[in-house]
Amino acid sequence: MLVNFLIQVVLVIVGVAFFTLLERKVLGYIQTRKGPNKPGPLGLIVPFADAIKLFLKESNQPIISNKPIFLLNPCGIILIPFVLWALYPTDSEFFLVKLGIILFLCISSLGVYGTLLAGWSSNRKYALIGAIRAVAQTISYEVSFTLIIINTILFVLFTFKPGLLPLGLLMPILFLIIAASSLAETNRSPFDFAEGESELVRGFNTEFRSVAFVIIFLAEYIRIVFISLVVATIIIATNQKEIILVTMVIRIFFIWARGTLPRFRYDQLMYLAWKNFLPVSLSVLIIVTVVVI
Repeated sequence: MLVNFLIQVVLVIVGVAFFTLLERKVLGYIQTRKGPNKPGPLGLIVPFADAIKLFLKESNQPIISNKPIFLLNPCGIILIPFVLWALYPTDSEFFLVKLGIILFLCISSLGVYGTLLAGWSSNRKYALIGAIRAVAQTISYEVSFTLIIINTILFVLFTFKPGLLPLGLLMPILFLIIAASSLAETNRSPFDFAEGESELVRGFNTEFRSVAFVIIFLAEYIRIVFISLVVATIIIATNQKEIILVTMVIRIFFIWARGTLPRFRYDQLMYLAWKNFLPVSLSVLIIVTVVVI
């Protein structure tokens, strides 16, 4: 069991490394320039060269920071994505639970504590502001994200009900909402207010460098890949090949959104969550529940 989990962790880290390379390549072509292409053939060694460079950087922390929490918090941040990957059912079946999707929602919601502690333990104004904004954003979009997942599960479980068949027309709308919620959930453009350089310098991870920065950066991308996999599994895909293909398409969507969409204002972000996504998600949930009952 432990060996299988370690193998999965290594494969996830390698996959994330090449996903960052793909992102930089695509962003380069979006901006009519070449992405990284020098280290190794086609720049394939770039992610590993970046990792070595960051690991060799000087590692220190602010004098006024809360040092125990500041040093330990990155480990807690990356632990959550690894536990989420352990929930995904594989052939090895080293960690299977019947209500895995519910456990996924519970564990995923714990990520806000690591973000908040990262900003608070730095004891810096901009880091704390970035952490508070990130937590408010994540909590806001977790509500609609959770409701849409519940809607989808109910629709799949009770699809034999005649009254639910017309509601299948709502699935494209729910998919668009969950796609936007996934961007906000993972702090990606155009919802990357936790790292809004024009207002916050860097955000909640301003004071982190070297190994701690690599861990936080890695945790963010592992979460992106897993969210893509969950959306593909629940909303669209029906077999293993479709899961791989749709997951890749959703990852490309994350990259495309970062390279093309302008950043929202923060108040627009909150209005979108509470005044648009939440009413639609609740309405669909009420309709599906009434039809099922």
